[in-house]
Amino acid sequence: MNNTIISENSANYKRYQLKVGWLGVLVIALIAALLLALTSGAISINITDLVLNASENNELEQQIFTEIRLPRVILAAFCGAALALVGAVLQGLFRNPLADPGLIGVSSGAATGAIAWLTLGHFLSLSAELNVYLLPLSACAGGVFVTLLLYFMGKYWGRYSLATMLLIGIALNAISVSIIGVFQFIADDTQLRSLTFWLMGSFGRAQWPTLTPVIITVTGCAIFLLFSSKKLDRLQLGESTALTLGVDVRRIKIQLVIVSAIAVGSVVAISGIINFIGLVVPHIVRLIGGANHRFVLPAAMILGSILTVLSDLVARMLLPPAELPVGLITSLIGAPFFLWLIARSKT
Repeated sequence: MNNTIISENSANYKRYQLKVGWLGVLVIALIAALLLALTSGAISINITDLVLNASENNELEQQIFTEIRLPRVILAAFCGAALALVGAVLQGLFRNPLADPGLIGVSSGAATGAIAWLTLGHFLSLSAELNVYLLPLSACAGGVFVTLLLYFMGKYWGRYSLATMLLIGIALNAISVSIIGVFQFIADDTQLRSLTFWLMGSFGRAQWPTLTPVIITVTGCAIFLLFSSKKLDRLQLGESTALTLGVDVRRIKIQLVIVSAIAVGSVVAISGIINFIGLVVPHIVRLIGGANHRFVLPAAMILGSILTVLSDLVARMLLPPAELPVGLITSLIGAPFFLWLIARSKT
C-alpha cells in the first residue's frame, strides 16, 4: 500500500515537473518572439544600440520603436493572451472542445458594439480622452450581451451540447454581421475603409492612450480567470459533483461568462476580429501538458501571445511596405486546425 502511494506521488511529481518545464520553454519562446517582433520590420532596429547609444541613434528610429512598434507588439501579446485564455475558459465552462470567442459569436458581439460606437459616437461630440474609454466599453457591452444570450439559450435548449452551441453561435454571428452591415451602409467613405480593415483584424491602431485600458482590463480579467482554474477543473466532473465539492455552479458560470466577454471586448475594440486563436491554442496546450486548468490557462496565455505576435510579424513582413490584416494570417493557421478537429471528433 505504501509503495503504491509512493509510486503515485512520484508520478504526480514528475508530471508537475514536466508542466513547469513546458511553462519555462513557453516563456523563453515568448521572450524570443517579442524580441524578434520588436527588431524586425520595414526598418530593422537594434535594441542594444537603441538603449546604450540613445543620443547617437537616429531620431526617426527611436520614434518608430517607442511610438509604433513597441505598443503594437504589446497589444498583439495582450490580445493573443486574452483570446487564448478566454478560449480555454469557455471550452472548460461549456465542456466543449469547439467553444471559441469567434465561433460562438462573442467576438462578433464585441465587434458590433465597437462598430456602433465608431459609426455613431461622433454624434455625441464627446472629448477624445473620454472616447478612448467608451470604445472598449461599447465592445465589452456587445460581448457580454451575446455571451449571456448564448449561455441562457444553450441552457434552455440543449445544455451546451456541441450542435446546439454551434447553431446558436452561427445564428448570433449572422445577426451581428447583419447589424455590422447596416453600420457599414450608413458609414461615410473614411469610416467604411477603417471599419473594413478593422473587421479583418489589425494592430496598426495601437497607441499608448488606447493600449493602457486594454492592459489594465486584460490583466484584471486574467487574474480572476487564472484563480478560477480549480473551479473549472471541478466543473469537468459534472455540476452535481462540483456542488458537492463546494462550487457555487450558477454563480461561477455567470462570473466566468461576464469576465470572459469583458476580456474579449477590450481587445476586439482595438484590434478588431482575430479568429481561431481561442480555438487552436487551448488544444495545443492540452496536447502538451494535459487538461488540468492550472496548467492549461497560463500556458494558453503564453502560447496565445507567441502565435499572435508572430502572426502580426508575418503580416508586416510578407508584402512590405503593405500590411496584411493579421486576422487573415490567424485564419489561415486556424481553419485547417479546425477541420482537423472535426475529422478527429468523427473517428
